[in-house]
Amino acid sequence: MDIRSLDQEFVANTYGRADVVFVSGRGAQVFDDRGRRYIDLGAGIAVNAFGLSDPVWAEAVTAQVSKLQHMSNLYYTEPCVKLAEMLCERTGMKKVFFGNSGAEANECAIKTARKWAYDRYGDYSHSTVITLKNSFHGRTITTLAATGQDAFHTKFGPFTPGFVHASAQDAGEVRVLAEKGGCCAVMLELVQGEGGVVPLTREYVDEVVRIAREHELLLIVDEVQTGNGRTGTLYAYEQFGFTPDIVSTAKGLGGGLPLGACLMGPRVEHTLGIGDHGSTFGGNPVCCAGALSILSRIDDRLLADVRRKGESIKASLTGARGVKSVTGLGLMVGILTDKPAREVAAAALKRGVVVLTAHEKVRLVPPLTITDEQLAEAIEILKEVIGE
Repeated sequence: MDIRSLDQEFVANTYGRADVVFVSGRGAQVFDDRGRRYIDLGAGIAVNAFGLSDPVWAEAVTAQVSKLQHMSNLYYTEPCVKLAEMLCERTGMKKVFFGNSGAEANECAIKTARKWAYDRYGDYSHSTVITLKNSFHGRTITTLAATGQDAFHTKFGPFTPGFVHASAQDAGEVRVLAEKGGCCAVMLELVQGEGGVVPLTREYVDEVVRIAREHELLLIVDEVQTGNGRTGTLYAYEQFGFTPDIVSTAKGLGGGLPLGACLMGPRVEHTLGIGDHGSTFGGNPVCCAGALSILSRIDDRLLADVRRKGESIKASLTGARGVKSVTGLGLMVGILTDKPAREVAAAALKRGVVVLTAHEKVRLVPPLTITDEQLAEAIEILKEVIGE
């Protein structure tokens, strides 16, 4: 069976796939159809939080599959309720809506903000959401409109109206947009992942939070990629000294299964009522069982380890031959290199290391549980590839 040929014939050609077929893995190691071993610094784009085939996660998922794989959201299921409880207890949020992905979590966040404004003003006069230039919020028509990158605003228009984009360096632009009126929320990625793994500065975020509070705007934080331990705290906003009104998350939450969540704080906890939103698969018992396994093990010790490993990566790469700069937070690292990032990624793959790209940067988002030995081996290979 020629997987490559079958893929080209039957799968929509929306991905520039690398020439490798992965078949199995454990932790941060993955094996191809020829038996070759790779060290995975991509984790399925920050999805496999505890790596591949994590035994505790697999046991939780398998046990749930054998009992109840799905029921409609017209009925109660224990894993969904338990996961919502755990998320609220660990964040101080009040309600959770479950969907299938980060884009769906962001759609829910946007709908919640607009419904909150409609309930408050009685009309659509305050429906605009301020997002940041260089942001990325998803690939639906609405989340593309929210995304602050011109490259995504072609070919598929018209896009959903009601979004304006401000600079991620100048909070004054946020203030100008807020003072024009008509806005209901500001939506931030605290580390712009797809935009090149660029953290916002604490000073910038402090000012944006101040502006939002002055103008009674909701604060939405997109934690699709930064959440669930990725940056060294459960959610990245904890490192910026404020609590959002709405948090969207996905990727690492399910540990490898599709699951998104929109967390709602006290200002919006009662905004959505029966019939206002829904999802067929959101809160699926199997996905939630996997997420409970992941979330329950993201503790202070693991988070400290994530921070330590992230600093180790930065220290090793900063000043290395061919490296221009290193950015990021925790185990979410961007590397600007002399060589084009895609060339580095392709060369690293040939040497047995899986990395990602984001804009002009090489992106590293390994499993949170990658061993020090695996990480050191992979980084040394990557340094050699970058410096060649």
